[in-house]
Amino acid sequence: MQITNTPVPPDPSTPKSDDWYLVQCKPKQDERAEENLQRQGYECSRPVCRREKLLRGQLSCVKESLFPGYLFINMPEGANWAPLRSTRGVARVVAFGGRPLAVSHELILQLQSRADTHVISKFNAGDKVTILDQGFAGIESIFMSMDGEERVILLINLMNRQQKISLPITSIATL
Repeated sequence: MQITNTPVPPDPSTPKSDDWYLVQCKPKQDERAEENLQRQGYECSRPVCRREKLLRGQLSCVKESLFPGYLFINMPEGANWAPLRSTRGVARVVAFGGRPLAVSHELILQLQSRADTHVISKFNAGDKVTILDQGFAGIESIFMSMDGEERVILLINLMNRQQKISLPITSIATL
């Protein structure tokens, strides 16, 4: 009987060293989970985006998770998964068939480069809006685009001509 050493191809279901994994957080505790995991020395990624929200009667930009309820964690091969389960804010590690779901490093880099680069507006080009204050109060206009982070460009009818104006985003409301 002759025994030969043939290389065994790596099992694609076996996580590679230093892969990223998806962690499900408890409801509304994404930030808490990320903070607690970082305190324990884990590298985490929670892509965020800026979104317009009405807070205390004013429209303002707030940071929100791009994937609410989830974050990514970088774990070296052979690391102990037990501390994750008892971390405040963490519900579970997302797994299929008992194996944690590995996410490619390239995907994490793409998400980090795209996250928080622009404001997700509640207005779309062509939406009809009304102006709330200044000299144009009550005039209906058409939303064209954002003008930076705090201003909008509108199209209004003045003296039988369409004019572009730029106003603070807090000065308009949808019809």
